[in-house]
Formats: sequence, C-alpha cells, structure tokens
Amino acid sequence: MKNFFQPTLLSPFRFLSTSLPPYFAFRISLFAFHYIATSLPRFLPISLLLFFLVPLTTAAQDHPAGSNILPFQQNAVTADNEDQMAMQFFQTRNFEKAAELFSRIYAKKPTYYNYTYYFYCLIEIRDFDEARKLIKTQQKADQNTLKYQVDLGYVYFREGNTGKSKKMYDEALKHLTADPAQVFDLANSFYSKGEFDYVIRTYKKGREMMPSNNTYGFELAGVYERTGNFEGAIEEYLYMITQNKDFESTVRDRLQELLARDDDNSKNESFRKILLEHIQKEPDKVWYSELLWWYSIQQKDFELALIQAKALDRRLRENGSRIIDLAELAVSNGNYKVGEEAYNYIIAKGPSNDYFETARREKLHTKYLLLTGNPGALTRDFVELQKSMIAELRSWENDPISVSLALDLAHLDAFYLDHSDEALDLLNRVIKWKGLSEKERAEVKTELADIHLYHGDMWTATVLYQQVYRDFKNDAIGQEAKFRNARLLYYMGEFEWARAQLDILKAATTKFIANDALELSMLISNNYDPDSNTVALGIYSRAGLADFRNRENLALQTLDSIPLLFKIHPILDNVIYRKGEIYNKLGKYILADSMFAIVIRNHPEDIITDEAMMNRALIHETRLGDKQGAMTLYQELLNTYPGSLFVPEARKRYRTLRGDMLQ
Repeated sequence: MKNFFQPTLLSPFRFLSTSLPPYFAFRISLFAFHYIATSLPRFLPISLLLFFLVPLTTAAQDHPAGSNILPFQQNAVTADNEDQMAMQFFQTRNFEKAAELFSRIYAKKPTYYNYTYYFYCLIEIRDFDEARKLIKTQQKADQNTLKYQVDLGYVYFREGNTGKSKKMYDEALKHLTADPAQVFDLANSFYSKGEFDYVIRTYKKGREMMPSNNTYGFELAGVYERTGNFEGAIEEYLYMITQNKDFESTVRDRLQELLARDDDNSKNESFRKILLEHIQKEPDKVWYSELLWWYSIQQKDFELALIQAKALDRRLRENGSRIIDLAELAVSNGNYKVGEEAYNYIIAKGPSNDYFETARREKLHTKYLLLTGNPGALTRDFVELQKSMIAELRSWENDPISVSLALDLAHLDAFYLDHSDEALDLLNRVIKWKGLSEKERAEVKTELADIHLYHGDMWTATVLYQQVYRDFKNDAIGQEAKFRNARLLYYMGEFEWARAQLDILKAATTKFIANDALELSMLISNNYDPDSNTVALGIYSRAGLADFRNRENLALQTLDSIPLLFKIHPILDNVIYRKGEIYNKLGKYILADSMFAIVIRNHPEDIITDEAMMNRALIHETRLGDKQGAMTLYQELLNTYPGSLFVPEARKRYRTLRGDMLQ
C-alpha cells in the first residue's frame, strides 16, 4: 500500500462561509474535488487538501451566513482568542500546542471542521490512541459515514500497521451503498490519504451499483491523470461519450486542455493510437471517427483529417459539407495537396452535388496558389492552368460568383505569362458585370492598378488606387489601395509625397498595413534628404519595382550595385534584407537564410530585424524541415521582440511544433 503524502503539514484552508442549501453546497464541493484531482501537483501535503475535504454545509455551521471570510482573515475577524491561537500554532506547525487547543475547541463545538484539524494534529504528534478515540467519538454522531473508517485505517497506516490499515479500507468499501453522496464522500476521503487505488475502486463500485445514474467517468479520468495513467484517463473520456453523446463537447474541451500539456508529445501519440484501435475494433461506433477527425484538425494533420472526413461522409451519407470545410481549412494553412484532393472528392460526386461547382472553382484557385508559391514551377504548368481557368470562366461568364477566378486568371496572365493586355481586357470586362458588389468592383480595380503598374502605366495605376481608397477609406481594401499607391510613388522616386501618404496609414485599422506603412516610411526617412544625395534610395526603389514585376535577377543586380557605390550607408542593411526576400522567392532558401541571419546579427535594433527572424523561422520550418531550428528562432523572436507584430503567429507556430493542440 502506497501513501503519496509527506508526514508534514502546511497551512490548511477552509471554505468560504456560505448559506447555500446542502445540495448545492455538496455539488460545489464535488466540483472543487474534481478540480484539485486534475490540476494540483501529485505530491500535495494533506493539510492543503483540507480545503476540499471540509463540507460546505459544515463550514456554514461554523460561521455566520454571508460573512465571506477568507482563510487569512478568520483570526482577525471572527475567531475568539483560542481559535486564533490554535490556527496560528497549526500554521506554524507547532502541532503539540495546536492539538491542545483544538482538543478544547472540539469539546465545545464538535463540528467536522474542528474534528479535521484536531485529527491531523494528533496524527502529526503521533498520538494515535487519542486519534482513535476521537474517531469513535465523531462516529457516534454520524454512524453511517464511511470516511471515519478510512480515517481509522489511516491511523493504522501511520503507525506502520499496513495490514490492519488495508482491512479498514476494505471494510469501508464493502459497506458502500448506492448513494452518490456516499460514493463521493468515500472517494474524497481515500483521495486525501493518497490511496488512489481505493479512489478508483470506490468510483468503479459506484458505477456498478448505479449504472444508469452516474458513470463517474470524469472523476476516474481525473484520478488516472493524477497518477500518470494517461491511457486510463483517455479510456474513461471515451467511455463517457459512449454512455452519453451529450458529453462529447465537454470531453473535447477536457482533452484539448490535457493534450496541450504534453512536452514530449507522448500523450498525443497515445491518444491517436487508442482512437485508431477503437475505430478498428468498433467500426460501428461513429463517434470515434468523429473524435479522430476533430483531433486531426486540431493538430493540423490534414492528411489524416481527410481520411476520416471521407469515411464519415460515406457512412453518414453526407453531401460533402464536411469535406468542403476541410478543403478550405487545409488551403488556408498552405496544405494545397490535401485541399486539391478534397475538392477532387467532391467533384467525383458529380454535378448533382450541392458543392460540385464550388469545388471546381476552388480547385483551380488551389492550383493557382500552389504554382505561384512554387519557385520551381514551369511555364507549361502555368499555361495548362490558364487553359483550365479560361474554360471554367467561360461557363460562368458575367456571373459575379466567378469574380475571384477572373482575378486569379488576370494575375496569372500578367505576372507569370507576361500577357498584360489579355489580363487588362479580361478585368475591364469583369468590372462591367451586372450584380457585382461595390467591394468586388474595388477588388477588380485594385488588380487592374497592379497590372497597369506591372505594365509601366503609372498614371492609370495611381488613378485606380485613389478611386478605391476614395470609395473605401475606412475599409481594409481602401487602406491597402492607399498603401499600394504610396508604394507606387516610392517606385517613381517621389519620396516626399510617398512618405506623406504612408504617415497617414500608420494609423490604419489593419495592423499589417500599418506596419508595412511604418516600415516603408522609416526607410524613406532614414535615407532621404532633399539637400543631399538620394542616389542610393533611388537605386533601391528601382530594385523594388523590378522585384514587383517578377524581374528577380534584375532586382538582385540592381541591389548589388549599391554597396559598390556606397561603402558606408544606412540603406545597406535593407539591401541585405531585400536580397534575402528575393532569394526566398526564387527558392534559394540557404542563401535567403544567410541574408536574414546577417541582418539579425549586424542590425539587432532595426525595424526589419524581427521580420528577418520570422522569415528565418518560416524557412527552417516549411522549407528546410528543421523543426528544432525553427522552434529556437520562434522562441528567440518571442523573447527578444515581445512587441513585434509577428508574436501571435510565432507563438502559434512554436506551440504547434511543440505538439500543443490549438483551437
């Protein structure tokens, strides 16, 4: 028999005084017990557990209703001198004097509260005979309470008589009846003694006696968690769902909290293994697959999530809504492969499916994101996608539902196939479609402006940007258009005018726009003086325009000319950073990483340094497969730049790599 508690005591606490009816007080005490069972450290001194062991109804007898006295306030407010002294001696662990005082207090007021303190004083001073007498005295007033049998067993245990202690515990368990209150009371008593095996046996016997009344699943899971039996806890949570589907939401919340505390990812692996075993053994119980689908999404394991989603779609004869939601989620997280596979599954259902047309369009959008984000994509891949987009768009001519498809096609034509005229012609037709919302029309104008800028028509581009901003000044799309117009002015060398527009955008409602505006404004301010040479800034801005037009090699050559002309210049750190961005865009990840590393090392206080660190972390995570290196960089960003705009995303990615479950 094991006892997990140390023989010394720390300060006990008492419940707040209350006038709650006994039933509600009892339920709150059960909640408190479950909380401690799942939250507090395993080796907790007994005296701290007194807070959870003294019934609320008993506390109400000791103190006036509604007094709301905190433990540290009791001596000064309500207790007489004897009570004060007893508590002070107990708190300072002078148990000899505390026992003497509690003996007199208990004789005058034999409540369970006073009994508990007196009992543990006697245990600590090893006056076991007096402890047995105390138990018998208390039992006379409450003969049907089994917890005193446990107290007696604990006395024998502390004496070293483990055989007799076990006999007392078994005797208490033997007399357990089909009474929920008695089950909880006995379990609490065993718990306070560190007898977790008996706690489990108590709840399981209660389950056997009252199968339809209470499963005790959450209580058992809490005990298993406390004792490190994670598999046992999982089985109990799963059992709860099998008994009542309404528990599913609560179980998910509890599992999410539990699996988040998993430094070595062992709990997550066990949970996944157990779920898969249940799915194989009990394929008829669909909730196991539902739970695994949910878990896969939490873990961003979209491959496994798609397998489960397909199985559930077939079994439950769904119309594909689960699949379409998963596809959108996967694509938004950059998993284009799973997104495309999910859309293919919907398309295979045929034109009669509600999501057939949506899947066709979104599949093309997914391919577009995949190709434009792949530095190694070939021209023939873009041409093939272009043909598919044209064919699909022809089916939805003049229909606003396909405006996003038209925008993708126009951008593909202009920026990747160098067909600017075809792109402009398409968008000029789209902007005249009937039924197009004003916001959709603004999106088309913004893309038109980008293409005119790509094509070299600066005047038309700036007019369109200004129109969008005028119509949507307080909206993100309007502020984005204003930023792009300021950037255009910067490309043209109109630095003062650009800076004036950027300074307005520093207060933009969208943080990323505000941050981009601040960054470009500071770049201009740090490198522009109308009374001195601005050649370096002019060269740098031309490199930016070349990069915008996807002329990366020209942009790199332009940037390399700056350090040849200026051995010392504040813009040189920006040159290195921009080269890192271009190398990353070209798929030269090692070179990109080295550029960002130089910025971090040589310019730790620069406004772009936190972004350089974020870029390095993303490269290590998504491109180099260096999980540990990425985690180190995310952690460094969180510690070094706590005010950075990238902190939320860095924290999220760090926790995901660590194995935490995220909502």
